[in-house]
Amino acid sequence: MAIGPIVRRAFGPFERQVAEAWRALFFNLDDWIAMVAGWAPGARRILELGCGEGYSTERLAARFPDAEILAVDIAPNIGRLYAGPADRVQFRIAYAEELAAQCPGQFDLIVLTDVLHHVPDAMRASLLGAARDLLAPGGVLAFKDWERRWSPIHALAYSADRWLTGDRIAYLTLAEARAVLAETFGAEALGQTRHIAPWAHNYAIRVAR
Repeated sequence: MAIGPIVRRAFGPFERQVAEAWRALFFNLDDWIAMVAGWAPGARRILELGCGEGYSTERLAARFPDAEILAVDIAPNIGRLYAGPADRVQFRIAYAEELAAQCPGQFDLIVLTDVLHHVPDAMRASLLGAARDLLAPGGVLAFKDWERRWSPIHALAYSADRWLTGDRIAYLTLAEARAVLAETFGAEALGQTRHIAPWAHNYAIRVAR
């Protein structure tokens, strides 16, 4: 059972501030979006897969002022806390596979942030295959996740993910993640691997189409 909605309601008008502070304990979202902008500076058509309530979407819209952004998720609270410009950003409840059938090869940049560990193992290849098919030639997948390495902060991250979302979480090691990505995109497509403050658990991989 997910307790996240109950916790969020408890903070009332301070929900956003509390959520931002909680996220910052694990992950510097601003540093990540700055990294994404450096990996694909000229992106004009951006797809965010697993956008959640819109925190990172808002930052993407600010970093890419000339881009059109499609932000998708399968959760009903999609984009609920987004406070950026409305004219260039569209939120849609959809699966990546549906989009790949509708608009293949249309995105210069796809952003996948802390999504894969929520996806059942049997469905990961399908998700990544859809991301590959959605990228335009020369496009970039900016992939970020949390590495499985045992430590007190990892135990806290797992507990938060497991009980706030209700999902059955399965983190990969960095080597496992690179192997999974290589199966879909080819080993030659995998570029830079970087880590994001404040924990080395946060890894990001630039994947080229």
